Amino acid sequence: MGIPTLLFYGVGGFAVDKSELLRLIETLHKDKDIDKEIVFQGIEAALMSAARKHFPSGDAISIKIDRTTGELIAQEGDRKIDPAELGRISAQAAKQVMIQKIREAERDVLYDDFINRKGTIVTGSVQRLEGSTIVVNIGKAEGILHRAEQIAEEVYRPGDRIRALLLDVKKVVHRVKIVLSRSHPDFVRKLFELEVPEIAEKVIEVKAIAREAGYRTKIAVVSRDPHIDCVGTCVGVRGTRIKHIVNELGGEKIDIIRWDEAPEVLIPNTLKPAEVTGIMLSPETHQATVVVPEDQLSLAIGKRGQNVRLAAKLTGWDIDILTEEEYSQKEALTQEGAPEQTPSEQEQEVTTSSSKDKEVEDKEGGLHGEN
Repeated sequence: MGIPTLLFYGVGGFAVDKSELLRLIETLHKDKDIDKEIVFQGIEAALMSAARKHFPSGDAISIKIDRTTGELIAQEGDRKIDPAELGRISAQAAKQVMIQKIREAERDVLYDDFINRKGTIVTGSVQRLEGSTIVVNIGKAEGILHRAEQIAEEVYRPGDRIRALLLDVKKVVHRVKIVLSRSHPDFVRKLFELEVPEIAEKVIEVKAIAREAGYRTKIAVVSRDPHIDCVGTCVGVRGTRIKHIVNELGGEKIDIIRWDEAPEVLIPNTLKPAEVTGIMLSPETHQATVVVPEDQLSLAIGKRGQNVRLAAKLTGWDIDILTEEEYSQKEALTQEGAPEQTPSEQEQEVTTSSSKDKEVEDKEGGLHGEN
């Protein structure tokens, strides 16, 4: 670190090269992107710390560096101080303060740079592996990709290129900790923004995302322009857009769902490719009972319950899936000895076999991978 060496040799009794001091401050400003005034103030603060230890008289001590000439001006009261009077011991203490100031300034510059990029996708290369944690070189800093933020079954080696969401930025003592993620739902959201210009331009809005990283993602979208098909636009011509995203995610399946404010329409959409023949909603408990044909039950539930679990996350409703036979039996038991339903209760049961829903199903049927 050139500045402390140059400066504190001078404090120890050697001459300070003023032009060299200014040149090194300029270099530090350019290389580390640290404001020159912060460097000047740091040097002055370090010298003040040393001066107070060397001159315990308590008289006012003033140390300034001329910003134009680089001249060091030190005074104790009305008496001008020769920098050599501070001695080597005080100079060493001042040097440590200066190093700390520069490190703090470097940390602050780095923090300000990356905090403004929080929530965006960054690209880097794998620097090294520390157990299950991946350390990524992202330019001026290193990012940390913890195991919990990695996609299941992905394997990386030093030198591999990697893209990730900049999840968090923290100041930790004298360094900046940058946390990356490839498993966060917002990673998928940002990939869609990069691949689908209509999303970045807010013509199409991503309403909700539910994800089990490495396996499946459900993303609900809606178009603000009635002339633009939100699902088809996200898929792209011959599936080119969605294919790029799937490749980035290592083959993770993605279901693109047409958003609807009406839960009786949205919930069946989220369970596709399974066919839904009926749905009963209980707004008070936020529970939905979905009826499907017998041969659609396993498809609606999904492998290890994944399809219905993601549908529940996406919609915010607890979803119970029954076959038509199970539902009929449940209805029969409920009606035995139960009072006659009021009109408001009858309105809770909504069938979803309208021609409109059938048309939507036909459009979206090819977008969903098999469970």
